[in-house]
Amino acid sequence: MAGAPLFPKVDLILQPTPLHRLDRLSEELGLDLWIKRDDLTGFAFGGNKGRKLEYLMGEALARRVTAVVTCGGAQSNFVRQLAAACSRFGIKFGAAVMPLPYEFEPILGKMSSSNGNLLLGELLGADIRMLPNGTWEELFVAAATMAEDYRNCGEVVFEIPLGGSTPQGAYAFCQAGFELQEQADPFDMVVVASSSGSTQTGLTMAFRGTSTRLLGIACDPEPDMPEEFAALAAQLDSLAGTNLRLTRDDFEFNLDYVGPGYGVPSEGGMNAIRTLAQKEGIFLDPIYSSKAFHGLLDMAKKGELPHRVCFWHTGGTPALFAME
Repeated sequence: MAGAPLFPKVDLILQPTPLHRLDRLSEELGLDLWIKRDDLTGFAFGGNKGRKLEYLMGEALARRVTAVVTCGGAQSNFVRQLAAACSRFGIKFGAAVMPLPYEFEPILGKMSSSNGNLLLGELLGADIRMLPNGTWEELFVAAATMAEDYRNCGEVVFEIPLGGSTPQGAYAFCQAGFELQEQADPFDMVVVASSSGSTQTGLTMAFRGTSTRLLGIACDPEPDMPEEFAALAAQLDSLAGTNLRLTRDDFEFNLDYVGPGYGVPSEGGMNAIRTLAQKEGIFLDPIYSSKAFHGLLDMAKKGELPHRVCFWHTGGTPALFAME
């Protein structure tokens, strides 16, 4: 899937993003530990979502849409960056959000209802419709209703699913995996926070057939997510004319570091934020990258990691300013 882009594309981010060694932590952990800095993509406070948006906005422009609608948690990094991308291209943007959406049972925890990504969305003029906490299915229905409201007002609407987890999103991260392969000698393992799916799906596809293992550390307490990764990979296979045929067993997915639930910082994650900040001067976010880095640190101390490891920093640091 390298070469000319498979999908329409716009330029939003700075790439390749930096890759560098974490010298102090490498010595402390007995690893050759590196970090891929997708927190420095340079668009709308950075983060991995910008890679996906280059293709999603390419499609939006090709389809001549006038409004984009999505959904997510109230502190969604994707909502923030998608709102900024729509502002750049003069497209209306709306999102249905909940403070802490859940799959089965309500989640105990709290993040600010006015700061962090929500403040940035307000500055961008986004139409953010805050709903009381409920299930993900209720959130998806609310987003569909919002899209229909826009259509009734004459808008040409593009509905983008949670986190940009579409074939375009997976393709963007397949290309990102190739980017890393061009930057350095092979790693034994790449560790990344895993949530809605397209990041881990694309990276897994990029490293398929290489000596590098791709480990996704879950930020959602949903053990069946690899089924969704495999379905997304199959969609991209079909569009790209490839034949990887990934199954759920092809996705290495660790659920041990989710903490209290989606959207809620964990104690281990907060300690990981302090560790990376105090050892290397780099900040993680409290919802995604901190939990993944907590997993990396814990597994390293248990001797469960290979020697040469790259941590993929997915960004999201504005959420640090929404903690209460």
